[in-house]
Amino acid sequence: MSAPDIFDARALTARRRRALRLGPATFLLDRVAEDLADRLTAVKRQFEVAADIGTAGEAVRHALTGSVGRLYAFGPGERADVDVVTDPELLPLAPVAFDLAVSALALQTVNDLPGALAQIRRALRPDGLLLAALFGSGTLNELRESFAIAESDTVGGISPRVAPFADLRDLGGLLQRAGFALPVTDVDRVVVRYADPFALFADLRRMGAANPLSARRRAPLRRETLARAVEVYAERFTDPDGRLRATFEIVWISGWAPHESQQQPLRPGSAKHRLADALGAREIPLKPGGAD
Repeated sequence: MSAPDIFDARALTARRRRALRLGPATFLLDRVAEDLADRLTAVKRQFEVAADIGTAGEAVRHALTGSVGRLYAFGPGERADVDVVTDPELLPLAPVAFDLAVSALALQTVNDLPGALAQIRRALRPDGLLLAALFGSGTLNELRESFAIAESDTVGGISPRVAPFADLRDLGGLLQRAGFALPVTDVDRVVVRYADPFALFADLRRMGAANPLSARRRAPLRRETLARAVEVYAERFTDPDGRLRATFEIVWISGWAPHESQQQPLRPGSAKHRLADALGAREIPLKPGGAD
């Protein structure tokens, strides 16, 4: 079965090109790149060959300078810094070719995320590491709610305005499904404050993050709908100092290509000590036929 067409590839390309023309807003990407470098510092090994999957700009390349032997960037054709121009839905990754795969705020707009993770897993050498950050389901909830109310009030229906990003727990399952060992997920919630919603809209355009959904409403946004969305946003998400909140949920995922040196779960029934002993509890056997 083919993956659902959630994101419009042409719209994504147009959004990225507009961001380059406007001058990219990179404060979130810079934060993620710095965090990525810190997380790799905690891994006590050298990565000789790494793949950067889809990250915009060169923030990750600069952050990992000196930490990896050779970094190959895979990304869209409008970027000048990529080593390999590619569609993230079909990555030209050679099998068992990389010690490390990283990605910063790019995988959330892949239609077939399970397929992309499986391709990355096959490209990693045994005991190779995937470390990636992508926007999670809590991202821009304030904007999502404001537009839902505004459209309901002004046009009598709701259209998708903010992407349905993956949930933290779902991503852990996807890592296991793709064949990664020792999967780990965690979240970094970043609250950015703005003078008004229009400043947020400007940043989203400069991030290339304006609505790329295939199911988006194609008619121009009505003035009364926009005005109502701005009103709702100000009513519900304003701090005492008058500035508005916008939440970006950055989910971190990591997993290893299986290797015999990694910790393995014990086989069922192989435990040598009783749980009751470890807890210092008194064990009460069940009566025949089960508990009363």
